[in-house]
Amino acid sequence: MAVDRKQSILEAATRSFSLFGYKATTMDQVAKIANVGKGTIYTFFHNKEELFNEIIDSLIEEMKLVAKEAIDPERSFADNLHQALYRLLEFRKKHQLTFQLSLEMKEVGTPEAVEAMGKLEKVVLSFVEKQVQAAIEKDEIRKCDPQVTAFILVKTYIALVHDWEKEHDSLSEKEIAELFELYFLKGLEKK
Repeated sequence: MAVDRKQSILEAATRSFSLFGYKATTMDQVAKIANVGKGTIYTFFHNKEELFNEIIDSLIEEMKLVAKEAIDPERSFADNLHQALYRLLEFRKKHQLTFQLSLEMKEVGTPEAVEAMGKLEKVVLSFVEKQVQAAIEKDEIRKCDPQVTAFILVKTYIALVHDWEKEHDSLSEKEIAELFELYFLKGLEKK
């Protein structure tokens, strides 16, 4: 019974944070959405920050699973990287909470939203860094700094997926993969 209440509180809080953002969500709202007394929330979470952090940690685990599932050992580094990044960015785009937090981060600069989005980005960067390191060890790509390379690859990918469409027609998944490979991955391949 306690697990069900905790889960319903987490679901209600996720809905509230997704609709209203971190700053505008209150424990009263979460209690109302979860159909529990506010005191019940405090039996599981000390404050809004703790509740929010548990939701973000859960979101991070989902993202890791999405990235892991995109990797196929039979595919090349380039194909795996493209699939993983594309799936992660699609996940973020479709997940209302990440959309709301991005908006709040840009418009209000709420420290908790900024920190949460930073955590999500670090997960993606760490994942790509590990993929780059593994490709170097397998002798698939040239030796390079995996951390810097991951940063450049992720930021460029985000630019192609999101920033480009602000002033241009959206690129298809295939076009993004081709451009990404043309400009970056071919330069990393060993000859």
